[in-house]
Amino acid sequence: MENINVMLDGAELMLPEVTQKILQAKASRDVTFAHLAKSLGCNPVFLAAVCYRQASANREQAEGLLDALGLDRTWLAELTSPPVKGGLMPTVPVDPLLYRFHEILQVYGLPLKDVIQETFGDGIMSAIDFTMEVEREEDPKGDRVKITMSGKFLPYKRW
Repeated sequence: MENINVMLDGAELMLPEVTQKILQAKASRDVTFAHLAKSLGCNPVFLAAVCYRQASANREQAEGLLDALGLDRTWLAELTSPPVKGGLMPTVPVDPLLYRFHEILQVYGLPLKDVIQETFGDGIMSAIDFTMEVEREEDPKGDRVKITMSGKFLPYKRW
């Protein structure tokens, strides 16, 4: 299907048409990714990645999502096919929340790389065999966002 360019806080995003349909239906039904994910038996971050076409759903998940949002099943093939990952935001994001993740990588990216490689050796953390959780952590000075990422370590092959 085709990508549609949309503006988000001054940044141009290239969202697939199915993503726009899903986001519109989700907003009109006033449901969250957490609510939908619970009914589908999956993680909310994973489901959001499916909706943004950064991951693919299995048939049962895709059918459940489309049914829950009242969308036509013609989108089934797109939601279950392997997506082209990345490319939603080809420039540095200007949205403050997204920019903070960019900033975190700018500040802590190389230190994290060094600590991971000191701990595990020469390799990378998988984004394929990967999970992520987002939690609210209450704090008297202001609630905190707790993000836990867990990826399989993949050592580089020596040959």
